[in-house]
Amino acid sequence: MRIEDKTLKALAASLNLRQIRQEILSANIANADTPGYKTKRVDFESALQRALDVDGNMGMMTSDSKHFDVGSGAFDNLQPEIYDDPNGVVSEDGNTVDRDAELAKMAENRILFDASVKLMNKKLGMTKYVLSSEK
Repeated sequence: MRIEDKTLKALAASLNLRQIRQEILSANIANADTPGYKTKRVDFESALQRALDVDGNMGMMTSDSKHFDVGSGAFDNLQPEIYDDPNGVVSEDGNTVDRDAELAKMAENRILFDASVKLMNKKLGMTKYVLSSEK
């Protein structure tokens, strides 16, 4: 029986990406008074969607049963895109950080992080139950 399935990998990737988002949001808040600082964003959803291969476009087309299956959910090297937010309002000193908006995004990210942790605990609990019932 394979313990580390796609769901666990997706939840672990989600936790890692939420941690990256939290660090970016913290950096934005820390630099709210830095002249010329541009608000950073992380493209979390598309990175996770690529890893999950939601639309089925990541797998290679094979014409022979001897071809290897490559693609289909690469969680090991998951790298989200970090970019300057083009939608920020520029203040007099060139800074685009809206501290209140960043704090709200940080609170939302924390709630979603906690939800991912709870889902992972449930999944691990179910796996533990299945393994203990197979004895």
